[in-house]
Amino acid sequence: MLVNKPPMGWNSWNTFGPDINEKVIMETADAMVEKGYLEAGYNYLVIDDGWQLPERVKGVLTADPEKFPHGMKYIADYVHSKGLKFGIYSAAGTLTCLGFPGSFGYEYQDAEMFASWGVDYLKYDICHYPGSLGAKSAYLNMGMALRSTKRDILYSGCTVGGRDPHLWMRSIGASLFRSTGDINDSFESIKNIALSQYKELYRTGAGCFNDLDMLTVGMFGKGNTGNGGCTYEEYVTHFALWCVFGAPLMIGGDLRNMDEKCRELLTNKELLRINQDEEARNPYYDANARYARETRMGFLKLLSNNEIILAYFNFHDEEELMVPLYFTDYGIPTSSGMGLDLTDIITGEHIGIKHDFYCPKIKPHSCKILKAEFTKEWQ
Repeated sequence: MLVNKPPMGWNSWNTFGPDINEKVIMETADAMVEKGYLEAGYNYLVIDDGWQLPERVKGVLTADPEKFPHGMKYIADYVHSKGLKFGIYSAAGTLTCLGFPGSFGYEYQDAEMFASWGVDYLKYDICHYPGSLGAKSAYLNMGMALRSTKRDILYSGCTVGGRDPHLWMRSIGASLFRSTGDINDSFESIKNIALSQYKELYRTGAGCFNDLDMLTVGMFGKGNTGNGGCTYEEYVTHFALWCVFGAPLMIGGDLRNMDEKCRELLTNKELLRINQDEEARNPYYDANARYARETRMGFLKLLSNNEIILAYFNFHDEEELMVPLYFTDYGIPTSSGMGLDLTDIITGEHIGIKHDFYCPKIKPHSCKILKAEFTKEWQ
């Protein structure tokens, strides 16, 4: 399945882990519609690891009847009735990461079953895969199996950061590849993922997107991957990073009880417009620019209709820092006579026309995301 924009949706793992059931999933589907997430573009609802019985039943991968008494086809139909798309989890190994049955040796059988349920999205992990075999073959087998069903199923290859998936995931039919380890609900985790990927963003683009793992916005330390939690301002930075980096946006918080400010953040039209821009360009960062540091970063991102975004991030734990961004380093030399008319898209503040540079001071763990318009006028 070819996707031209980063997929958006919700995944059960961050909040619920294996403690999922029919009621939680159906209530989440309701919340996605009633609270405006579907309208904002979040259309995939994905059940992660832990939905299965501990062993196959007569060789068949089977949903746990205590958690899902009506089975997965029933859940898929309910999700579809809400205008959403339904996703499921499996793994390329003999076992999943939680120790449930994997799809190794059963790829075509499992793919056919997923298609019969009405699955629209497969997250495919790689725990417990035989070491003598290559990961590429494992993902190719499932990729071909999914195609054999003739159903459009978005294929999310979750290699958890190893095995150079950017070199081959697109060619074997995947629409996403995981480039990082698992996220947890702490700013340290968010920062580490961002710092591991800012030089690798050229790998992402229409057809196959670099997956930085799920969002922790609104968890506040609760749930399966809660790890002290973040402040609201840190969640703003987290969400802005994923939007500017062009990453898939899979919410991991409990949508039924999401903090209202966080709900408004996750449905912010201007930030989502950056992520979902039809040109799907990665942001530009000049690592050789004067004052470039991993504690503070400035990015330029080009959107369709000749729009420009300037994004500033301060990763320092304690200090307010000036984040340098000199226009000459980003293709707008002083000799051009061009200035940029800047507006903060989060606060709505009109900053005005700047020439040559704009280097704001940013609080620790915070950001500033600006819309920039070319102008020859002086303020």
